[in-house]
Amino acid sequence: MRSFFAQQDWIFDDHIELSGHEYNHIKNVLRMHAGDKISILSGDNYCYECTISDIDNEKILCSVDDKYIRASELGVKVTFFQGLPKSDKMELIIQKSVELGAYGIVPVIMDRSIVKLDEKKKRSRVERWNAIAQNAAMQSRRAYVPEVSEVMDYKTALEKASDYDHFLFPYECADGFGRTKEVLKNIKAGESVAVFVGPEGGFSLEEVQAAEKAGATIISLGKRILRTETVALMVMSFFNYLFETDE
Repeated sequence: MRSFFAQQDWIFDDHIELSGHEYNHIKNVLRMHAGDKISILSGDNYCYECTISDIDNEKILCSVDDKYIRASELGVKVTFFQGLPKSDKMELIIQKSVELGAYGIVPVIMDRSIVKLDEKKKRSRVERWNAIAQNAAMQSRRAYVPEVSEVMDYKTALEKASDYDHFLFPYECADGFGRTKEVLKNIKAGESVAVFVGPEGGFSLEEVQAAEKAGATIISLGKRILRTETVALMVMSFFNYLFETDE
């Protein structure tokens, strides 16, 4: 069954109205008709099994046959504070981390970020990044659509990360992968985790020191130096191993 997303204001007690991108995709790309069955996700863990009842020139009317919580989310909420890399790398990071269950992505301007964005470019990039996150969530049949937040500076990102239950800082100069295993074992289901990832050139020493001062736990990801676009994938593989269930 095909899956689609609906904004909260499109959802009513017994029906859902789809418009915009979803309307175009259903009507003009898939050429679906009244009577076809579809699955609609609301972005807040609920799934609606629906039947298309009418397609007009502006919207698609879907009658709700069933509503339930889809258990497709990890038991831990992992948000990546990603140092701004080149555009194509950021798109890959968002796509794959969302597919693997990331809860959110925060683009961060760091000392060694190559990309420089003015306010107009920031807005357009964030809009595109959120579209990529939504498409990745749809493709992987997630019940929640992760948000890519506004681009923020490093100081603001540290302040935001300190509010999470765990603040992890993978650093290539850190020693002891065994310690990393112990840190991960102490994370409990239902908790939130902030993970900082450096851009192509990694973190500056000043950024590492500021993170430690802000309460970050410095961890190692092993003996090999990873590209910035690989870090989120490796970290999410840890959390999938620890928190994925059959329920």
